[in-house]
Amino acid sequence: MNISILGAGNGGTAVAAELSMRGHDVSLIKTSNSMHDDNFNYLIENNGIVKIIENGKTVTARIKHVSRDISRISKSQVVIIYIQTNYHEDLIKRIKPYLRDGQIILFNPGYLSTAYVLKHCPDINLTVCEAQSSFVDCRISEPGTIKVGFRNVRNPLGIYPVCRTNESAKILNNLGYPFAYLPSVIEAALHNPNLIVHTVGGIMSIPRIEKTNGDYCMYHEVFTPSVWNILEKLDKEKMDVMEKLGCERIPYVEACKYRNTLDDTRDAKEVFFWYASMPTRAKGPTKVDSRYISEDVPQGLVLLESLGSKLNVDTPICTALINIASAALKRDLRAEGRTVERLGETILQRIIDDKLSMGQVEELKSDIV
Repeated sequence: MNISILGAGNGGTAVAAELSMRGHDVSLIKTSNSMHDDNFNYLIENNGIVKIIENGKTVTARIKHVSRDISRISKSQVVIIYIQTNYHEDLIKRIKPYLRDGQIILFNPGYLSTAYVLKHCPDINLTVCEAQSSFVDCRISEPGTIKVGFRNVRNPLGIYPVCRTNESAKILNNLGYPFAYLPSVIEAALHNPNLIVHTVGGIMSIPRIEKTNGDYCMYHEVFTPSVWNILEKLDKEKMDVMEKLGCERIPYVEACKYRNTLDDTRDAKEVFFWYASMPTRAKGPTKVDSRYISEDVPQGLVLLESLGSKLNVDTPICTALINIASAALKRDLRAEGRTVERLGETILQRIIDDKLSMGQVEELKSDIV
């Protein structure tokens, strides 16, 4: 299968390499000059060769096409977007001339970027897929080398329109990752774990990050009992919003358990702390103005707060975290964030109606518009 991956960072490079090893014709496309240029230049100079280190073993892959030419996506059946969600809308505008009917656009993850596709590509018959989290938890340890720390045992995906879930699954399952399919892209977007753990963890880590100059692992240190209380309050607000959108109330720890283990008998909170305490977890955030805050607060929390406002759901913890993060960074993260208005009120209603049209909680109508 011809696949394009937009974004040559940690996850994009790893997935491009693994899909190449599985026999797919892969193009890894760099979309900016902001990060990971050393890795990208190495791949150009070394014919796309990537080493993947996992559990003490090393395998080598060759990515067939490594390029900055976004027009390559016109040949692809699946286009995977692996860049920070802050830049999704601008990227959709850039790639629109090269998109064609019948393609699948997969955001990893999305935060409801489906709306941007519908907003800017209304005349193209696309299927949009959103993932909850990266298929491979990994880091570029040096140019051309990826270290894998963890893999999800399930990768939940949402599909728009919902009626194409089965046909899309037949295509996506060929990628070779263990996918599970959700009722809609709404569940995928709002169960992005970074909305909960990155925001609470990143904000509550600020003194530790600065004191250690980034020699710090958030997952190992920050989630003390008191911080966990904050996380659970934020998670409740998220579930309140999701319930109004016709979604099942699933706590963060249950969604985490579903992604991270096949053992259904384990306590969900225990699974989170097992996952968080893994020795393979990378350091980070290593600076305050990292994606943990500068991406997941404006793209995740601001979206949650905006949805809550439209649906008359109180989100005081969410609001407080946005205010604290904005103060710490000395900038208005709401001005940078995605809101119902920026995504498009009528477009969001189409996504909600699409979910409800499949018979899931039809008695609930969310008054976004």
